[in-house]
Amino acid sequence: MGLVDIPNERKVHEGEIPLVGGIAILVAVATAHLVAGALFPGIVLAQPQLAFYLGAALLVIVGMIDDYRELPPSTRIIVQVFVALIMIYGGGLVVRDFGAMPLSGGELALGVSAVPFTIVASIGVINAVNMSDGLDGLAGSLTLVSLLGFLVATLTLGHGEQAELLVLLIASVVAFLLFNVTIPGKRRALIFLGDAGSMLLGFAVVWFAISLSQGPDRAIRPSSALWFLIVPVFDAVCMMGRRVARRRPMFSADKEHLHHIFLLAGFTVNETVLTMVALAAGGVLVGLAGTYYDISDWVMIGAYVICGLLYYTMIMHAWSVMRFLRRSICRRRSIGDRRLYKDRRRTSYARYSAEDRRSGRDRRYSRNGRRKAEATGRDS
Repeated sequence: MGLVDIPNERKVHEGEIPLVGGIAILVAVATAHLVAGALFPGIVLAQPQLAFYLGAALLVIVGMIDDYRELPPSTRIIVQVFVALIMIYGGGLVVRDFGAMPLSGGELALGVSAVPFTIVASIGVINAVNMSDGLDGLAGSLTLVSLLGFLVATLTLGHGEQAELLVLLIASVVAFLLFNVTIPGKRRALIFLGDAGSMLLGFAVVWFAISLSQGPDRAIRPSSALWFLIVPVFDAVCMMGRRVARRRPMFSADKEHLHHIFLLAGFTVNETVLTMVALAAGGVLVGLAGTYYDISDWVMIGAYVICGLLYYTMIMHAWSVMRFLRRSICRRRSIGDRRLYKDRRRTSYARYSAEDRRSGRDRRYSRNGRRKAEATGRDS
């Protein structure tokens, strides 16, 4: 069908890789859910779950079209708005409050702005996960960490009825990663998520983040839910902020994400993925601890904002961060890189003639010396 990812100037993989990860995950989860419902009468597809599958199917279909023939960003945004409305009115999931934020200790309710905020937040998370799909296994691994954290929350803090769908999603993502990550004996990924898969995983993450953090019997605090999404959200927000600061389109593709910085610093793909997964796991642990130990929402939000500012500062100084990582951690690669750099300097210097080298000494004159040289007709 031609539903494959072809290498280009931004994609360095080898060969044409099938973009069927999202299709496989959705079909696996839906089929397993139906089979489980037939075998175990206690497992039924309630209306919220039907809304989840409807929204997920719509995203996968549109993502398949986008993978086959790239759609404009406006079309994808419109579809994501419609899917968010399905989640709100079909699944009953709305961000109604931010938790106990005011100084009085009461809940900071959103009121009439609850639905618009939920739509914007859903679109943001879906696209954040989509933007993180830049390396083999990265988006799937980050999503897996978030889903595992949500599963721990459902089993230990409440909302056990959510565990069925979570377990099926986790199992399907693990199965996908077996074909998507590079391991000894498998030199390259066999399948990719594609836009269909990354939007599906983003929708799953935002679904459980809202369902578990809202309502009187919530499993986690709203402020804690942010920590479950720390890496993709930080990366997306910082990238869009950087593009706006440089007067570039917000949804334009580039190679300035955090995982690109790690690669430039000399990390391998697997090392980069493991490092970012460790950061995501740390965020999940903070989110679980915030709910378990009843840490103030002010403290959780404040710490989250501070981490976001540090992340943005690091992204805005990406070149300095890359050099620091290269010198302090990836020394085994930096030595080779410096040798190559010296070779390039030696080669380029050898191309200069004697006259060029003399003119080079002229360029080291003071500003007044250069002016005198220009006045006398010398080549400066």
